[in-house]
This record gives sequence, structure tokens and C-alpha cells, in this order.
Amino acid sequence: MARSGVRKITVHDGRRTCATLLVDLDVHPRQVMQILRHAEFSVTMEIYAKASSKATKDALKRLGDSLDG
Repeated sequence: MARSGVRKITVHDGRRTCATLLVDLDVHPRQVMQILRHAEFSVTMEIYAKASSKATKDALKRLGDSLDG
């Protein structure tokens, strides 16, 4: 891997990517949990799923829009 400059990707990297993409697609967190076959919600949302900057900005914009009435 070092010679090619390509970073090693683990199974967990793939699972984290899957969780993050599902969150960005507004899939309900419980469904993400079921897809990843986690027994605990906190594992899914605190360890695997990361909100992207765009998703965070979009959420804040929607919140602001809803408060504007």
C-alpha cells in the first residue's frame, strides 16, 4: 500500500461510509441501525454515522426557515 500511495480501507471504514451516506439521505436513524445490524442506537449514531458539513448546513437552514414562519 505504501508504494502506491493508496490508503488501506477496512470493513469498518466501509460501514462508517455507509452509515454517513444513509444519514445524509435522511434515512431514519433506526433504519440505519437495522441496516448496520447494531443492537444499540448509540453505537450507530455516535461511532458510525457522521453528519457531513453539507448535511449540517442544510439542517440549520431548514431550522432557520421554520423559525421564520
